[in-house]
Amino acid sequence: MNKNILVFGILIFCIFIGCAPEKPEVFVAISERALLPYPQELSTSDQGFLIDETTTIYAGTLNESKAIALQFFNRLQQASGLTLETKNENTLDENSIHFVLDKNMKGISSQEGYLLQVTRDRIVVKAKSGDGLYMGLQTLFQLLPDEIASKTITPNVVWAVPGITINDAPAFEYRGAMLDVARHFFSVDDVKRYIDLLTSYKINKLHLHLTDDQGWRIEIKSWPKLTQIGGSSAVGGGKGGFYTQEQYRDIVAYAKLHHITIIPEIDIPGHTNAALASYPELNCDGVARELYTGTKVGFSTLCVDKEITYTFLDDVIREISALTYGDYIHLGGDESHVTSKEDYNLFLTKAQAIVKKYGKNVMGWEDIQSAGISDETIIQHWTNAEIATLGAKQGAKVVLSPAPRTYLDMKYTKDTKIGLTWAGLSPIDSAYIWSPKGLLKDVPTSQILGIESPLWTETVVNMDAIEFLVFPRLIGHAELGWTQEKNRSWESYQKRLKAHQKRLAIKSVDYYHSPLLD
Repeated sequence: MNKNILVFGILIFCIFIGCAPEKPEVFVAISERALLPYPQELSTSDQGFLIDETTTIYAGTLNESKAIALQFFNRLQQASGLTLETKNENTLDENSIHFVLDKNMKGISSQEGYLLQVTRDRIVVKAKSGDGLYMGLQTLFQLLPDEIASKTITPNVVWAVPGITINDAPAFEYRGAMLDVARHFFSVDDVKRYIDLLTSYKINKLHLHLTDDQGWRIEIKSWPKLTQIGGSSAVGGGKGGFYTQEQYRDIVAYAKLHHITIIPEIDIPGHTNAALASYPELNCDGVARELYTGTKVGFSTLCVDKEITYTFLDDVIREISALTYGDYIHLGGDESHVTSKEDYNLFLTKAQAIVKKYGKNVMGWEDIQSAGISDETIIQHWTNAEIATLGAKQGAKVVLSPAPRTYLDMKYTKDTKIGLTWAGLSPIDSAYIWSPKGLLKDVPTSQILGIESPLWTETVVNMDAIEFLVFPRLIGHAELGWTQEKNRSWESYQKRLKAHQKRLAIKSVDYYHSPLLD
């Protein structure tokens, strides 16, 4: 057949039927992307995938995969202006992005594990649960250009993904952050902004420290003065504030959308001056305490001998349990210096029973082990390895928050303008270079649930201050919680973190510009 006639025939066919132009080859080196935390298994190939206006998203037929696909669609549209066709199907087509939920998937043991494959023809993110698919989505975002983090359209960006296969799962199931909203109060929008930042690094728990001497931050309808009076103060004499139950539900729902579980903390029997100022009957002498705006600890306690104390506690835990879909209520239990040991143990025994009564399990600082705990309890190690080990020997799981390594309120250097120093200085390398598995020598690794990074807010008054103390240290903690020890090194992490600074800037994160990142 004449070649010109063949070409003409193909042209006529394409005019009437439609022919998709062949996409150009894409070569993107993985070194151009910063994966944080680093995956467990990774292999690369030469050709990557180009997303353009002809690409189709296949969201699958299940609600969980559709929700993940929608988050991808929205983020890409916001940053690129591309409005991709989305099909609620599982067809494995070319020039396509697939979110596949397969509950019988082989080769992935963790519910948060996922498989991500990028070829010239398609991107496939596959997992056995919605949690795993969401974690894969976070990795896919990191494989895209940094501009994917922008809330406005960035022109002239090539939306290319490196050719890669990632088989990934977390080293630890608990990867948390804690925000103290009691010393200083932070708005719903602030907490949501924090959730947005945490989720990029596969953090799956947000522990909210809701009550302390300086403020009571959660509405309890059966005890309204807790917020009317106890919620009115803050460190330094600030105006305070609190979350209504509707606002708290909104935070819980927003976190759940980002696959983060909220763990509420009601700190008892110490750290309770805000409650003691609100209701005189909670004091042994029946006299209401003055509101407190300082930073000392260990001077307050609920009256253990009064029956009304347990009525109060029952009401508080009942209402908070109804607002919280997660399995755990954190009872605090630290620094109860003016509570006798006998009274402390009696109180915590009763408090734990109340938590169980409302279908939740107990979490608390390592100190609570002295009251006797069950193997369903989580203790949080912060300062005393021997006490934490005693809790583990009772069967409890352990979350690691060693203050010198994970307390985000510690200063980076002696010249850091905000923060504290009682646990030492915490530069970004020190926060990263330690092993969770080797911290508690007499506790089996099987009992180490994970790590959590607390931010206490005595010196923290706004969102910029939160971001400055949290980032980039929390990113390193996230890698300690997710990445297997054999895949971690300071040199690799430092290189990736340096490259990641552009994305932090695009997100307008007011992070600490460490000299180690120059």
